[in-house]
Amino acid sequence: MNSDSEPLYSSMGFPVGYTDLFLPKLLLHILTLLGLIRKFISTTLKIFGLGDFLEPEFSHDPTRPDSNSTSHFSISAVLIRELLPVVKFSDLVDPPESCAVCLYEFEAGDEIRNLTNCRHIFHKSCVDRWMDHDQKTCPLCRTTFIPDELQDSFNEKLWAASGIADYYGDSLMVI
Repeated sequence: MNSDSEPLYSSMGFPVGYTDLFLPKLLLHILTLLGLIRKFISTTLKIFGLGDFLEPEFSHDPTRPDSNSTSHFSISAVLIRELLPVVKFSDLVDPPESCAVCLYEFEAGDEIRNLTNCRHIFHKSCVDRWMDHDQKTCPLCRTTFIPDELQDSFNEKLWAASGIADYYGDSLMVI
């Protein structure tokens, strides 16, 4: 038998009499406080017109147009957007129920990008955001966005859009 001054322990070595652990509660309170401080700072910056210094939120609603989108896209992302078709969800035959990027269900009026190589479909805004991070493959299966038959044309457009040939003139030869 244990004396009153000695704590009882379970079979896993944890004290039996403790219903709350101090450290996880303290950590939870610290995280809550940090969240409130972050919210206060972001609200203050927005009030003073300095909201451009904030990172965009990670949560994404595909039904809301991208008002926070930045204008610095890679050249390849712009060219890929030109090649990938945009259709209305209601025009698709036998589509999946939800977007594999945001996990929201598709609705009849949603703009959809139908990937030509792998036939996966996503909300236009979801896959465009993926491309903004210089990704050139399907987010689901990693098949390239550009079909093999269009790869040469894509590379030529990319080379022309980069402006390198204009900068160096005709002295630069491509092998």
